Amino acid sequence: MPFLTRISLPPLKDGSYLQHIPSLNNGLQLKLESNVTFFVGENGSGKSTLLEAIAEQCGFSLRGGNRNHNFNVGYRFQGYESALAAHLQLTWNPRRVSEGFFMRAESFFNFASYIDELAEDDSRILSAYGGRSLHEQSHGESFLALFNNQFESGIYILDEPEAALSPARILAFISVINQLDRSGRAQFIIATHSPILICYPGATIYQFDEDGVRETTYRDTEHFTLTKSFLDNPEAYLRHLMED
Repeated sequence: MPFLTRISLPPLKDGSYLQHIPSLNNGLQLKLESNVTFFVGENGSGKSTLLEAIAEQCGFSLRGGNRNHNFNVGYRFQGYESALAAHLQLTWNPRRVSEGFFMRAESFFNFASYIDELAEDDSRILSAYGGRSLHEQSHGESFLALFNNQFESGIYILDEPEAALSPARILAFISVINQLDRSGRAQFIIATHSPILICYPGATIYQFDEDGVRETTYRDTEHFTLTKSFLDNPEAYLRHLMED
């Protein structure tokens, strides 16, 4: 059983921009029945907004990190918080955990700079990230260094982790997920656009769109069907796109 079992959100009536996000404004009751859950949908559909609120409820830095990374305050990000977090209710099984990590691809560069700043006072901190600065590694290498060295046990909340990964490295990341999933030591909640990643066996997939949020399968997502259709006949798509 996963650590986090339900995500509840009442209908939003606070007059904020949150009411204009169709997937969220009528409230949510999401059951998490596996250790791996994916949020899929177009940009702006609300999946990252929800992910961020879950991370804040778990006590993680919203710029990326775990409960020990004081990254919301300091390092030029004072006062950054989720507008949705106050409305959210999380239901845990008896094994509620405080360990884990929140990773957002869009601010990973800043997180890497933050780790370098800490390493100026204690270089041993780099041993938790593959032994050298994340900035000295390629983008894909630094992502995998984080996954391989920081992911041990707890809840991992990841926003588009595939952003810097080649298809081969996405498969390597799936292997990391599988090892921790099978051990029962970790739970993953991942917002993604990757048609490869969402094929993870046994995962729960929630689709975010104008009609709200619903559970689906990877074969019924646009991410998968459009990618498969394109790869089956790229010439037809490209001919249509490039017509005068």
